[in-house]
Amino acid sequence: MRTPTRVRAALLLGCLTGTTMIVCAPAAQARTVEFPQVPTMFRDGLCGGSVRVWTDTDPNWPGRAIFNVRATPIVGYGPGEYSFAPLCENVTTVAWRNMNTGATGEYRVTVVAGIYGSIQYAQYQDTGPGHIVVTSFTDMANIPQRGEFDVQ
Repeated sequence: MRTPTRVRAALLLGCLTGTTMIVCAPAAQARTVEFPQVPTMFRDGLCGGSVRVWTDTDPNWPGRAIFNVRATPIVGYGPGEYSFAPLCENVTTVAWRNMNTGATGEYRVTVVAGIYGSIQYAQYQDTGPGHIVVTSFTDMANIPQRGEFDVQ
């Protein structure tokens, strides 16, 4: 038994309409804001490098932001068999303040880095909606950095 031409045309038109609606759906307004890198020293050897800090926000996460931390490749000298390819660490802190509500918080993480940098460390923070001011620093000799971003 054959499907009538009208039914085939309706099915084809319905599928095309559904595909168009999926393809043309508005994209989420996710936003990434990168802050200046924190030049810093690392412990467990004589190591130096920088730590990158950035945030991701999205209207799908109202009042929240993802704080990201990652060390760039480090240089230095450390103990062990591979002295010129050491693994060194520091504790990086990203302190934030919501300028609209007065809420504060911080993301603190031990960053372990080597000649290829570190893995990416990330965590949601409940900042609340508003203008957020961030200060990034480490527990070793460093030059603290500031940044700003907005959360919906």
